[in-house]
Amino acid sequence: MKENLVIVESPAKAKTIEKFLGDKYKVMSSYGHIRDLKKRSFSVDEKTFAPQYEVPADKQKVVAQLKSQADQSKLVWLASDEDREGEAISWHLYEVLGLKPERTRRIVFHEITKPAILEAIEHPRHIDLNLVNAQQARRVLDRIVGFKLSPVLWRKVKPSLSAGRVQSVAVRLIVEREREIENFRPEENYRVTAVFKNADGSEVKAVLSHRFATPEEAKAFLESVKDSTFQVQDIQTKPVRRSPAPPFTTSTLQQEAAHKLGFTVAQTMMVAQHLYESGRITYMRTDSVNLSRLCLGASKKVIAEQMGEQYVKTRQYHTNSKGAQEAHEAIRPTYMDQQQIEGTGQERRLYDLIWKRTIASQMADAELEHTIAAISIDGKQETFVAEGEAVKFNGFLRVYSEGGGETYLESDSDGEKLGTLPALTVGETLHRQQVVATQR
Repeated sequence: MKENLVIVESPAKAKTIEKFLGDKYKVMSSYGHIRDLKKRSFSVDEKTFAPQYEVPADKQKVVAQLKSQADQSKLVWLASDEDREGEAISWHLYEVLGLKPERTRRIVFHEITKPAILEAIEHPRHIDLNLVNAQQARRVLDRIVGFKLSPVLWRKVKPSLSAGRVQSVAVRLIVEREREIENFRPEENYRVTAVFKNADGSEVKAVLSHRFATPEEAKAFLESVKDSTFQVQDIQTKPVRRSPAPPFTTSTLQQEAAHKLGFTVAQTMMVAQHLYESGRITYMRTDSVNLSRLCLGASKKVIAEQMGEQYVKTRQYHTNSKGAQEAHEAIRPTYMDQQQIEGTGQERRLYDLIWKRTIASQMADAELEHTIAAISIDGKQETFVAEGEAVKFNGFLRVYSEGGGETYLESDSDGEKLGTLPALTVGETLHRQQVVATQR
């Protein structure tokens, strides 16, 4: 038998890690949790809140195999994931398998690469009972809330619904928001937009500075400007710098994958899990935006070689949220020089998103020029306002921009994306193409 038994959570991860460790290590999977609260009873002491655990029937065989192997090994390495859930899995394994402190090591790693695994073996630690207790508290709260509240849902809404510490609060937020929507009383107004052309034939889009309350007022204005002359009255420009977003956390990855790739949260996490277990990215459950020194150095080299030194700006982001697990890293590629990978279409697309976001976070600010032009209407007090941005130096925008589209420009007060403005001069006459009023 092997001298060392390494226990991880998933069989896919077990195969990858066993390649790195050699003949003296046997790597096995616990297939997630091996013990949980009893299913058909409350399983929480109402006075002490102590949980009552059981090994479910479908995990009995796995537990027996792990115990048999553990009893024959000199050392058992608990290598479940590095979050609270993973720490709890290691603790349950320690308890259920009857392991001894002198024969047990707890190891964690942020990425499944040979250097990371060997480094973890060199620096084992003890099970962190604070993390275990944090997971137990969350599990017990879910059971207390769910066991008491779910039957109410079955009676009032429909069977098979479940409530929990998170779902119940989320439902309240949704109900409060829905009531706000129901109580909102809309007021219509009419927004006037225009398209002009300058002497070069370039298009200038503008918005009237005044809103009209009725369709009659809007129509009267449109009629009155049919034969008007339009001139550039004033131009204001100011430089704008835009900095890249930090590398991905779990929540920001889910948001961007939804916006840019159309992935659901479950889809994103499933694909990210595959990328992590195949050694492509670091651990995908994290609230940290921290990057390792290794990643910072590798990113700098890639940017300088592919784009030039002027695009390099090394940054280290820090997590501000209370309770964030700063020992973790942000979600990033394990090898920054691998811009593309082999895999399924979904895996390639998500990896590409993660690579671009990570590289962009280490690139120079984008330099833009924000321009506001006031356009006068002869015989009227109202003016049209044309607003836009021009890119002077694209910086990180060469690689990545946040949000649903690839545009990097800001929005105006109505949420319309700003375009680019052609070169204009004060006193220049513009030729009207169209003037339209839209109900808002």
